[in-house]
Amino acid sequence: MNGTTPASVDRQWIRPIGGLRLSDTPAVGGKAANLGELTHAGFPVPAGFVVTREAYLDAMSTAGIRGSLRARRLPAAGAAEAELAAAATELRESVLAAPIPDTLRTEIADAYRDLGDATLVAVRSSAPGEDAADTSFAGIHDSFTNVSGVDDVVDAVRRCWASLWSERALSYRSIQNVDDEPSVAVVVQVMVPSDRSGVAFTADPRSGDRERVLVEAATGLGEVVVGGQVEPDTYVVGKDGFGVLDVHIGSQSFTITGGADGDRRTEIPLADRGHRVLDDADLERLARLAVAVEERYGAPQDLEFAFAGDDLWIVQTRPITTLGGDGVAAPVPAADGRVLAHGLGASPGTASGTVRVLHSVADARQLHDGDILVAPMTRPDWLPVLRRAAGIVTDGGGITCHAAIVGRELGRPVVVGARDATSVLVDGTLVTIDGDAGTVVEGGAVAASEAAAEPIPPVHIGEPGRTEPTATAVYVNLATPEAAERVAAADVDGVGLLRAEFMIMDALQGVHPATILAEGRRDEYVAQMASGVARIAAAFHPRPVIYRAIDLRTNEFANLSGGDVEPVEDNPMIGYRGCFRYVREPELFRLDLDVIRSVRERYPNVHLMIPFVRTRWELEACLRLLDAHPLGSDRSMHRWIMAEVPSVCYWLPRYAELGIDGVSIGTNDLTQLVLGVDRDSEICRDLFDAMDPAVLDAIDTIIDRATNAGLTTSLCGQAVSTNPALAEHLVRQGITSVSVTPDTAAYTRRLVATAERRILLDRARSARHGEPDPAR
Repeated sequence: MNGTTPASVDRQWIRPIGGLRLSDTPAVGGKAANLGELTHAGFPVPAGFVVTREAYLDAMSTAGIRGSLRARRLPAAGAAEAELAAAATELRESVLAAPIPDTLRTEIADAYRDLGDATLVAVRSSAPGEDAADTSFAGIHDSFTNVSGVDDVVDAVRRCWASLWSERALSYRSIQNVDDEPSVAVVVQVMVPSDRSGVAFTADPRSGDRERVLVEAATGLGEVVVGGQVEPDTYVVGKDGFGVLDVHIGSQSFTITGGADGDRRTEIPLADRGHRVLDDADLERLARLAVAVEERYGAPQDLEFAFAGDDLWIVQTRPITTLGGDGVAAPVPAADGRVLAHGLGASPGTASGTVRVLHSVADARQLHDGDILVAPMTRPDWLPVLRRAAGIVTDGGGITCHAAIVGRELGRPVVVGARDATSVLVDGTLVTIDGDAGTVVEGGAVAASEAAAEPIPPVHIGEPGRTEPTATAVYVNLATPEAAERVAAADVDGVGLLRAEFMIMDALQGVHPATILAEGRRDEYVAQMASGVARIAAAFHPRPVIYRAIDLRTNEFANLSGGDVEPVEDNPMIGYRGCFRYVREPELFRLDLDVIRSVRERYPNVHLMIPFVRTRWELEACLRLLDAHPLGSDRSMHRWIMAEVPSVCYWLPRYAELGIDGVSIGTNDLTQLVLGVDRDSEICRDLFDAMDPAVLDAIDTIIDRATNAGLTTSLCGQAVSTNPALAEHLVRQGITSVSVTPDTAAYTRRLVATAERRILLDRARSARHGEPDPAR
């Protein structure tokens, strides 16, 4: 298996892996060059060959489409999702339709036969910048496993080429500002019949400790580990002496093995579960090999390994990009000036910029990119303004207010409840905002011009499934499509809450929906909304995206052009909103249904959630509207409701009978209504406590009754990401998932993983002593 193509064979477009070095990266991509470097150094790497990027470029030139592809290498500035999708489809189809030159096909066939007749191979994309220290392109281009036969190998190569032109790849190049001519090499490598596999990090990615090797391992193919499909065993090995320092046995109920007929999933008998995947001898051997690779590269490495019987193979390696200098924007050093304003730190981080006080969204044109926005309070119609601000300060609000939620999702530092910020902060003043300490300080840590000119770098969150696999799903809340690709590349299981009311500000362009409908612009609105939702759906596909229907309150709708039609309410927070409004204004609800139907034609991972459900009759009436719409016949679409009104505790069994599939507990509204405290009140903020026993009792009741009715359960809110006790409480209650802001997803995953492990340990101890299961 460790052989290469014969050296005497002169091939123009094919390179054997064993002949590659890191200096060949421009021709064969980072993945292939790394494998070649390891093979040359004598490390155990499966045999294979590479179809060079020049082969791709020549094939496109021969087909007469290289020039047009190069000209369209980046999406058009400001392109809507529908335009991007149409362009990507056209570009991919042109590549798939391009004939592979006879010479190249012959070379691929000969190189494949050199590996053995009908050999199972993995066919993987290897882009020039892939697996580099600064850009990973992780998951952007396609790869295929268990491929057999010349025709299928050639077809897989062609599909790797076409993946250069997916919506995801186009968006990624735009985000990373990669303006070179797109090209890709393709690695064809013998599949390892692994019985144990996983990932080894030569520095602990959780703590940054470079004196330890962390290993995650499972039985069968490694995709169950890197894809987060099971909880792998986790081992820690010290580099000094290579002794095993810590062992955590995971939970694996099935294994995946490869074969000529594709991957095969096999259930693991109960008697065979709960045993270590790797023993101490295996771990010492693996750790020594991993450290040798690290020494070869002079930097910590993230390796994928596979044991096949007694043979140990390295199937991939890359630098670890999450240990300091990992692409996360460095915090701005604190300024030395005096504190000008103080409030609640509602979104972490620091930023320096020029103060711009806006009393109304109508003043938005006064805000320049990189300014610090100071306002009495923000509402959803401020979203386009918030995007341009480097930081946000508000007089009112608590940590669950609009400015705080959107700031966290946009990655901006936010200080809320500063009371007199709009009067004490003067336009044009240079300040530094600290979203952790809740302060606004005179002066800047960097010059204002530098802060404005230097764009905020994209946050590197990591690859899916690379941190803490958990049985409890960890979803994210999203409000806008801009960060969809970046967040989707993280260790998250989907979007648990897509807030439609934040997105409609772009689609409505500040105009009330009633006016949009009256002007006959329904199709325009639906197309624009569907474009944004589709971008999110595409980025996360096939992971679920739960679209919450429009839930603007009357005072928020009133701020729109034409909003004078809105009723005036003394307390809009508990007034004319959500499910009840859809029943009274079915045309408003149909807008959401039209959007979802449009998106689901291409992305069936989008599902509907109905907010603020108070009684059985209104939900029943709302569902009748859904059933009367063409979307209603699509029974593969899940129907969720928000569980945020305490009456849900009573009505849940009846809701289930109406055909609801899941409930998402909205902790902010539920806490507000259980405790009778305005969630936006800065004065009453000490009363707002999601851990109050009364709130926890309501949450427990919802989870118990929903579970008994066969419904999926989730919890949406920042409380679970800030309180380890709540995270453990929810896991013990058996919640299906939690949904948090993207910046806290990794931390939440660790909280949930810790809770799950503690529960397993408690169960093991109880079973040993013949005690009842403490988790029940």
